[in-house]
Order: sequence, then C-alpha cells, then structure tokens
Amino acid sequence: MSTPHVVLDRDGPIATITFNRPEARNAMTWPMYDALVELCDDLEHDVSVRVVVLRGAGGKAFVAGTDIGQFRTFRTEEDGLEYERRLDAVVDRLEALARPTIAAIDGATTGGGCAIAAACDLRVCTTRSRFGVPIARTVGNCLSAAKHALFLDLIGPARLKEMLYTGRLFSAAEAAEAGLVNRVVEPDELDAVVGEYAETMAANAPLTIRASKEMIRRVQAHRRIEPSLGRDLIVSCYTSADFREGVQAFLDKRPPRWTGR
Repeated sequence: MSTPHVVLDRDGPIATITFNRPEARNAMTWPMYDALVELCDDLEHDVSVRVVVLRGAGGKAFVAGTDIGQFRTFRTEEDGLEYERRLDAVVDRLEALARPTIAAIDGATTGGGCAIAAACDLRVCTTRSRFGVPIARTVGNCLSAAKHALFLDLIGPARLKEMLYTGRLFSAAEAAEAGLVNRVVEPDELDAVVGEYAETMAANAPLTIRASKEMIRRVQAHRRIEPSLGRDLIVSCYTSADFREGVQAFLDKRPPRWTGR
C-alpha cells in the first residue's frame, strides 16, 4: 500500500517503489521503513509482478540515510540495539523479496539508504551519485553485524574499512570499481537503462530467477555470523557521549566535538 512518502507504481510486470521525501533528501522515517516492508509483503503475493525497481524522488538523493531527528531520545543500550534490529529486519525483508530488485540511484546514497541499495540485486547509478556510510564523521553510531556482512559481500574488507574509517563518500566511478554498483550512466540515461534491465528480467523464466536469487541469499546467509556477536559494539557506540554529541551536532549543522567517551 502506497503512502505519501513511499509510493508504489505499476507498469505491467514491473513495480516501482519511490522514496518520496525530496525536501529531506528522502531520509527515512520509521513509517517509511514500515511502508517499505508492507510493500514487499504485498508484492510477494502478486504473481503479476516480475521485477521491482526502487528509486528516490527529487534528483538529489536515492535515500540519505535515516532521519537523524529520530535519535534525539536515545539513551539506553536497548535503544541502539532495537534500532539496529528493526533496520536489519527491513533490509532482510527487501533482500529476501522473491522478485529481482533494481536500485535506480541518482544522487546521495548514504547510511541506511546505502544498506537499502546494497540489499537490492542490481544497482544502476548516475555519474553524480555518491555512496557511503559516514557515521564516523557524523553521528558516531555503529552498523550491526548483519549490515557489515551485507557490505562485505559486495566490496570486501579493505574497501569497507576505507568507507567506514574515513567517512567519505565514494564517487560513482569508485563505487563501480569497488563492486558496489553494476553500471554507471549519465542522468538522462538512467530511466532507459533501468527499464531495459527490468524488461529483460521480466521476460525471463521467473522460477529460475527466483531460485537463483534465493540460492545466492542462502549461501550468503550461511556465511554470515550470529547477529548477537556484535551486541557489545553496538551498545558501546549508542550509549556513548560521542553519539549524543554527534546527533546534536548533526541537528545543529556544526562539526561534532569527539571525546572518545
């Protein structure tokens, strides 16, 4: 079911989910995350849908992470753990959707938005797109073990360490070189290229594609660690003074003053 901020459109066998909050660079609120899960559930049962495309409205961002204002009230260790559990559940639902998914990316793709893109099967981006998880220079939180594993599967440990340690955003060319995206195109080519991918996959054997996707997902899941093994690290970040400072600095639009506490 569509909402004002998460919109579903259909064109024959191709469904498109648009994150529609351009005034906030499509930063995700919990109602938006919940709507994405609900749409995945709906599309799972619609046999007429063969391919799902995800995109951001406005031309400036795919999804610029989670709305940081939602972190204002975080104080206890359970706050951070529950946030990561909920976000993992959203990403897992998208990754397990029994349809091929394509992220059509134009602009900033950061934090939770980068995880959403990584959970898609293919990623096509424009030359002006940028990718990263800049938490080391913004709010000072920590990704879950599951999201570390998601990125490790795509870009490997050296590239992931560079992304997380520096907090900088990869250019479209760097993302392609790292294996984070499948193809880079000019902005005016994005719709045509994504449409070609979607139409090709929609015309192919759906059971073969579904089996291939699920087989790959099961292999990846088998190699990933138990999520609880990262609990202490998540707690150490989300309960820190640095995290509270990072959130406030982000909302104040100033550089954070890190203390390591």
